[in-house]
Amino acid sequence: MVEEAQDQATATRTVTLRALPLGEAIGVGALAQRMQVEPVAVIKQLMRVGIFANINEIIDFETASGIARAFGFAARKSEDSSSAAAGSVAEDEAAELTTRPAVVTILGHVDHGKTTLLDAIRSTNVVDREAGGITQHIGAYQVEHNGNVITFIDTPGHEAFTAMRARGAQVTDIAILVVAADDGVMPQTAEAIDHIKAAGVPIIVAINKMDSDNADPEKVRRQLSERELLVEKWGGDVIDVEVSAKARTGLDDLLENIQLVAEVAELKANPNRPGVGVVIECRMDKSRGILATVLVQTGTLKVGDHLVVGAVRGRVKALVDDKGKRVQSASPSTPIEVLGLNDLPNSGDRLVVVPDETTARDTVTEVLRRQDIHKARGTSLEEVGSRVSTGEVKELALVVKTDVHGSIEAVRQALEALSTEATQVRIIHAAAGAITESDVMLAVASNAVIVGFNVGSDQGAQRLAAQDSVQIRSYNIIYRLIEDIEAALSGMLEPIMTDIIEGTAEVRAVFHLPRNRESAGCYVTNGKLLRAAMARVLRNGEIMFDGPVANLRRFKDDVREVASGYECGLSIDGFHSFEENDIIEIHRQVKAGA
Repeated sequence: MVEEAQDQATATRTVTLRALPLGEAIGVGALAQRMQVEPVAVIKQLMRVGIFANINEIIDFETASGIARAFGFAARKSEDSSSAAAGSVAEDEAAELTTRPAVVTILGHVDHGKTTLLDAIRSTNVVDREAGGITQHIGAYQVEHNGNVITFIDTPGHEAFTAMRARGAQVTDIAILVVAADDGVMPQTAEAIDHIKAAGVPIIVAINKMDSDNADPEKVRRQLSERELLVEKWGGDVIDVEVSAKARTGLDDLLENIQLVAEVAELKANPNRPGVGVVIECRMDKSRGILATVLVQTGTLKVGDHLVVGAVRGRVKALVDDKGKRVQSASPSTPIEVLGLNDLPNSGDRLVVVPDETTARDTVTEVLRRQDIHKARGTSLEEVGSRVSTGEVKELALVVKTDVHGSIEAVRQALEALSTEATQVRIIHAAAGAITESDVMLAVASNAVIVGFNVGSDQGAQRLAAQDSVQIRSYNIIYRLIEDIEAALSGMLEPIMTDIIEGTAEVRAVFHLPRNRESAGCYVTNGKLLRAAMARVLRNGEIMFDGPVANLRRFKDDVREVASGYECGLSIDGFHSFEENDIIEIHRQVKAGA
């Protein structure tokens, strides 16, 4: 198929094809670099065969092989390719690969000492000989331990960790899970565990606050085992280290174990190729302009290089390391601050060095032109059912949210019982509470469907789900949930009815009416309330009732609708238990795609 799209010059004359070793996957920009052609030419060739991929995306060997043939190359699989850095070095020659520092992210509950641990590691291990010590903080930094360098990424939490994955940037090699010895596994700890597992990176548990009088590391290990994290001391394969960030004890042991896991992983990259990296964070500085903190994943980034970062281009004017020093280049796994971009990129955007300004400009033009054509799509049960029937997929990933903790295990067991040898149900995260933006980001990053049982979703989650085409399916009867998942796994799921939120309102007052009826005094916060519609009552994220609107009034007048910013009185047929601060959603259902 792809071979038919070869350039006319190739088709009209006899060409001796040059050998091109490739791995199982390769980036579009890297393929262009290997063939010494402009990335735009490769992108156009891909478009000719119906594939819309930008310079930062990864294509498989079969696709790359056909494209390479159009440029006079015969691709062959390299036996020694590496998949490190999310496939970005899969195309490098084995002879050019060298060991690179591990990239580590620290996650955990908000009060368990993540920041304190990061600060303790940094102040203890950064070389004190350098005048002034650390002069700035750029969201990532390097420390040295026993002659080995380790890169730490300072993220605010697992939401940021997963948000980068959702944009296709898998930057972390090792995740450190911080659990306080005097507190144990908390809800955010459990969420972090699920996010790390979904990323598929090794976990090291740091049991912090061992200096506390109430420290109980065995309790922590027991709670971790309940989350399917069995530490080595209990016969498992997860390393755990007892530390105290405050007293600065156990830090050497933690760093040694990080190095041990890194050695087992055999992390490598090719420093001799043009740089490829990921934006960690970006900001506007009043005196220096746009500053992007970048983690170089493979290759070497140099002053003067022309760059494409997502839909942004530029030329490196200066590189500043984590100690505030200007440097001329940055090698793999090095965090570096880049000056010279013409606009603010997004966190998680891929950075690729291109040959010249013309290539950079043409590539960005192609990326912008394609954005309305080729948007990232989430996964739906219908799509899974279709792919299962053709044998394309074997697994259905789910994010499950329920009204109460007691429902989690019942729903989990019922769903996992649907797994067969041919198809598997994998629950990547299950928790009680309303569906949040964090859940949506995890679903995007993991190609998962969100399932809610007796819960609603907050407005931020709804907006993000619509933006990234993530399907949120809500149920209040468990057998209907099971039937739909079973139908999807068998490839026989009927088209669904999509829930459209017309408007939301907050209950400000409750009025008692004759015959034990109630009316809610509401303030419309978003959209509009409609009399001829269904109304859902949410309390603390839990669905209390769903029924038709019985009455809608403005002052003494019956009205058909009330717009955002106005007050009204509303009653729902069959519901007489309103409370102040309840949220009312006016919704309707339409067939998906209608």
